[in-house]
Amino acid sequence: MGLDFSHCDARWGYFSFDEFRKRLATQIGIDLDSMVGHGGTRPWEDVDDPLKPFLHHSDCDGELTVEECKQVYPRLEQLLQSWPDGDNPFSHKRKGMELVRGMKRAIAQGEPLEFL
Repeated sequence: MGLDFSHCDARWGYFSFDEFRKRLATQIGIDLDSMVGHGGTRPWEDVDDPLKPFLHHSDCDGELTVEECKQVYPRLEQLLQSWPDGDNPFSHKRKGMELVRGMKRAIAQGEPLEFL
């Protein structure tokens, strides 16, 4: 079982996707486990970062709107730039950059990016 997305080939297992989002959250000063929807009580209203729609999203279904993709992808791309490249085709950075490409495709097509 895992998580796929429309408009791209990015794919994670649920555990690795959780690790991916926790790493991103840590980069912007958020302990994801403390947030509502991730087992904590800290409200999302306190978060002011373009990555918020992606971090506050369900990890197994739903979608990001075109407007949310426009907000999220530049910040996601920016954060991923500091991650090591590595040779592993299954690396979080490589899959994250594929997800950025998927968001750009969804925007270009005027369609939401679906979590499948």
